[in-house]
Amino acid sequence: MSKFEQGFLIGAATAAHQVEGNNIHSDYWAMEHMKYTNFNEPSLDAVDHYNRYEEDIRMMSEAGLNAYRFSIEWARIEPVEGQYDETEIAHYRKVLECCRENGIEPIVTMHHFTSPKWLIDNGGWEAEATVDAFAKYCKYVVEQLGDLMHYVVTINEANMGLQVKAIAERYKRQMMAKMQQMMAMQASMNAGAGSQSGNMEGTAQIGMNFNSMMENMKNQQAENEDVFGVAEPQTFVSARTEAGDILVMRAHQAAKAAMKEVKPELLIGLSLSLHDIQAVEGGEEVAAKEWVEEFTHYLPYIKEDDFFGLQNYTRSLIGADGIMPVPEGAEVTQMDYEFYPEALEHVIRRADEEFKNAGRADMPIMVTENGIATSDDSRRVAFIEKATDGVATCKKDGIPVIGYMYWSLMDNFEWQKGYSMTFGLIEVDRMTQKRIAKPSLGFLGNI
Repeated sequence: MSKFEQGFLIGAATAAHQVEGNNIHSDYWAMEHMKYTNFNEPSLDAVDHYNRYEEDIRMMSEAGLNAYRFSIEWARIEPVEGQYDETEIAHYRKVLECCRENGIEPIVTMHHFTSPKWLIDNGGWEAEATVDAFAKYCKYVVEQLGDLMHYVVTINEANMGLQVKAIAERYKRQMMAKMQQMMAMQASMNAGAGSQSGNMEGTAQIGMNFNSMMENMKNQQAENEDVFGVAEPQTFVSARTEAGDILVMRAHQAAKAAMKEVKPELLIGLSLSLHDIQAVEGGEEVAAKEWVEEFTHYLPYIKEDDFFGLQNYTRSLIGADGIMPVPEGAEVTQMDYEFYPEALEHVIRRADEEFKNAGRADMPIMVTENGIATSDDSRRVAFIEKATDGVATCKKDGIPVIGYMYWSLMDNFEWQKGYSMTFGLIEVDRMTQKRIAKPSLGFLGNI
């Protein structure tokens, strides 16, 4: 017996920069090729999804999936400010048509972390002009492709800038505490050089190298001046100010209005990166503040959307001093996340309750990302099974969950971590770009 009713969206997700390759006009491409880069390796051809999308979409369809969440790359569509590339629009039309021909519902993300380099040169995601620039780009895409679109995610993980800011601040506090401890103990220079400040990288739901970011900071500032014209370029995943955080929400609302003007029947929302925030004794107040920052302060800006994109990978245990380490002995993924698929059900229930409290009891929730980086596909299958059991239980209890998108369709470029993280349902031999379906692909399709 099927776990979900006919029409429920079961699919997989990708981001253009992580899979397409040769996104040469983007801010990430520029950062990957800097001398003092935080990236382990450049994206280059990625997994060549730009040229092999037909094969990839066909593999999804043949496995039984009925939805594909992917992003249209702004830096391809508008490589120079105000100049749109019709060839690239034609490419994405072919991708959308391929989805339709294979019985796949496309869920289009308009911005998934990467931006045109010119946008960052102009002040990036702290600049007022970005609101209008994003809305114009989104309107143009819908004017050209809206006849093939139904679900649109404006911005992927719109709260990522605040998460990055919080992690950077925790890292700095740890560094200061460790330095004070070392001075008090009068440790030797060698011992000090080998000391670790603690691993914060598993607390962000994106592949980032926070250790090298701190070490490279001084050299990077000079190079940033040459590449972007400023010492600290405001990319989408830069640590966000409070004003910048709200600017992202305004960009979402402006883009939604612009797209609705062209095609009112579009279903439009955004996605947020949410942890299953669990307080341990003494951490209740801190945990409550974490949830406000991660989710509830966005409610006024999203409660009138057509659906909500929920993204979750693990839980966060919160004590009196903030986020606690993964419990000793717990299974961890390649990303240093705790293996905890139960988190998804917990977060769906909590988000649904918040929407009800905000006067939106009928808010459709789409799981736009949920997954695991592991070399053991049997653990991926176990993760998917447990996570989707939780989704099914939520639906049985009347929560309007409309879809589940596994991250990711294929092993790909995990941002600063490069190609070392294997989230995919499909393995890719990057020497030949040959695709090899893992058992988890068929398992998800059979749900």
